[in-house]
Amino acid sequence: MAINAVLLAVIIMLGLSLSRVHVVLSLLIGALAGGLLAGLGITDTLEAFQEGIRNGAQIALSYALLGAFAVAIAHSGLPQSLAGAVIKRIDAGGTSGMIKYMLFAGLITMSCFSQNLIPIHIAFIPLLVPPLLLAFNRMQIDRRLIACLLTFGLVTTYMFIPYGFGDIYLNQIMLKNVGEAGIDITDISVVKAMAIPALGMLIGLLIAVFISYRKPRHYQQVAIDKEAHDAAVEGDALSKTAASAQSQSKLKTLVALAAIVTAFVVQLYTDSLLLGSMFGFGVFMATGVVKWRDADGVFNDGIKLMAMIGFIMITAQGFAEVMKATEQIQPLVDGAASLFAGNKAIAAFIMLAIGLIVTMGIGSSFSTIPILAAIYVPLCISLGFSPLATVAIIGTAGALGDAGSPASDSTLGPTSGLNIDGQHDHIKDSVVPTFIHYNIPLLIFGWIAAMML
Repeated sequence: MAINAVLLAVIIMLGLSLSRVHVVLSLLIGALAGGLLAGLGITDTLEAFQEGIRNGAQIALSYALLGAFAVAIAHSGLPQSLAGAVIKRIDAGGTSGMIKYMLFAGLITMSCFSQNLIPIHIAFIPLLVPPLLLAFNRMQIDRRLIACLLTFGLVTTYMFIPYGFGDIYLNQIMLKNVGEAGIDITDISVVKAMAIPALGMLIGLLIAVFISYRKPRHYQQVAIDKEAHDAAVEGDALSKTAASAQSQSKLKTLVALAAIVTAFVVQLYTDSLLLGSMFGFGVFMATGVVKWRDADGVFNDGIKLMAMIGFIMITAQGFAEVMKATEQIQPLVDGAASLFAGNKAIAAFIMLAIGLIVTMGIGSSFSTIPILAAIYVPLCISLGFSPLATVAIIGTAGALGDAGSPASDSTLGPTSGLNIDGQHDHIKDSVVPTFIHYNIPLLIFGWIAAMML
C-alpha cells in the first residue's frame, strides 16, 4: 500500500528537525517530498509553497515590528531601571520569604506582560535577569524554578489571552487556519476553549514553586554576577544623584509607558498588532527617546530579534499549503478515523501527543498550528468533536512542546539570562524542568478540555 504523502512529509520534517537540521530547511524538504510523492511535480509544489508564504507574510511583518518595539523599550532604559529598583528593594529587605515571593510574582508578571500588554517577547530577560542573579544566590533560590516562572508567563499568556502575541497565536493563526479548514469560527470563544489547558499550566507552576524546587540550592558567587548587580544599582543611583539625569530617566520612563499604552489601545481598536507596534515605535521616535539618526539601527536590531521566528512561521504556512494541495489529507483522516473506531478519548490523546512531538521538533508553537489544523480539523469533524473542543485540541497541541523544547524561545530565553555565569545548564536546568511541569499537565488538561467541551 502506498504511503500517504502528508504522513511522509510530516515524518521527514519532524525527523530532520529532531536531528537538529534547521527548522526552515526541514519544513522545505518535507514539503517538497510530500508534493512530489503526491504527483504535484516540482513546479506545482513550489507554487503551492509560495502561496502559503504569501499568507504568512502579515504575521511575519507583525513580528518584525514587535521586535523593533521591544528594542525601543530596551533603548529607553525601562527594563534596566526596573532591575535597579528591584535589587535596591532586595538589598534593603534582606532575604525574607516575603521578598522572595514578591520577586517571584514580579518575574511572572513581567513575563506575562511581555506577551500581551508589553509585547517584547524574551527581549527583557537578558536585561532584567542577570542583575538579579546575585540576589538569587543570596536567597539560595533554585534557578530551575526561575526558568519555570519565566516559561509560564511566556507560554500561558499567548495561549490564553488574545492580545499581543496571543492575538497572533489565537486569532491570526489558529482561528484563521481552523476556519480555512472547514469550521465556522464566528461564535467560538478562544478564551473559553483554552481556559482548561491554561489551568493545567497554572497547576504545573504551583507544583514547581511549592514542591519541586522549594528547597534551597547553592551557587558560587561569580564575579560577573556581582558586576551585573553593581551596574544596575549604580545606574539607579546615578539617576538620583544628578537632577538632570533623574529628570531624563523619568522622562524616558514616562515615554516608554506612553508608547506601551498607545500600542495597546491602537491594537485594541484596530484589531491589528501590526499597527499597534508601529504607533508604539512612532511614540519613541516622536519624543526623541529613539533619535532619528538611531532609528535605523534600533529597527534593524528589532528585526534581527524576531526574524528567525517570522521565517519559521511563514515557512510553516508554505508547508501547510503544500499539504492541502496534495489532496491527501482526507484519505489520511479517513484512515485515522477508522483506526480510532470512533473512540474520541483515544483520538484526542494521540492528537495532543503528536502535537507535543511536532512542536518539540520545530521549537515553535506558532509554526505548528498551520500544519496541525490542516490535518486535525477534518479528523475532529469526522470523529464528532464540537468546534470548541476542536479549537481546544489544536490550540493545546500547538502549545504542547513549546515549554520543554531545546529549540524554543520559551526555554532559550530563560537560559540566556540565567546562564550568564555558566551555572545554569540549558537542557538539565531549563528544558527538563519546564517539560515536566508544563507539558505533562498541559497534555492532561488539554485532553480533559477535549472531552468536556
